[in-house]
Amino acid sequence: MLSLALETSTSLGSIAVGRGDTLISECALAVRATHSETVLDEVERMLARARIGVDGIERVIIGAGPGSFTGVRIAASLAKGWCHARGVPLFAYSSLRSVAASSGRERVCALFDARRGEVYGAAWADGPLEAPIRGPEACDIDRWLGGLEDHGSWSFAGEGAIRHRAGIEARGGRVLPPFLGVPRAGALLWLAERLPAGRAVDIDAWEPRYVRSSGAERQVGRRGGSR
Repeated sequence: MLSLALETSTSLGSIAVGRGDTLISECALAVRATHSETVLDEVERMLARARIGVDGIERVIIGAGPGSFTGVRIAASLAKGWCHARGVPLFAYSSLRSVAASSGRERVCALFDARRGEVYGAAWADGPLEAPIRGPEACDIDRWLGGLEDHGSWSFAGEGAIRHRAGIEARGGRVLPPFLGVPRAGALLWLAERLPAGRAVDIDAWEPRYVRSSGAERQVGRRGGSR
């Protein structure tokens, strides 16, 4: 099955096209735009380079968050529109699971930077194809680390792990190099071939997994609570 994969949950995103889990083309892109049309332009250029027509795509696979609200919404809106327009299925997987798959480790904790000392985190004890033993959730980094046992047996991957390297290594954890902590669209192709439960049953009802409300929504909540 010819698939298009989109991963835009962090500042360094990627798009990929593959047949099954065989990667045909993949490219990185900076996720700075606020409109999905910019990413769509990159998708169309990549498909043209690979000599694949847009009507040849048989499914769309996306990283469903958590991460940047803008980035996650870009992938979600583009994928929903594509699937509706062309009648193809949508598959979605946690962007943290994408990092776990890219890391090549079985006992791995994927962390994204959620700012203000917090992380988005999920931990897999038996590889990314199994259910995580914790998360996805957003919390303070100290709380996250305090909830894990035997830190020395864990590999930590992702931009959140890099940012909080000192605290992780002080507890005996191993922080993987940055290139192993990027959520990749190519990893989504691999996941879709092994986890069919990622298919969205109802594309209209499906929503990304933001884990927490946006900064704007939290600010409104704080103003409302102070009245």
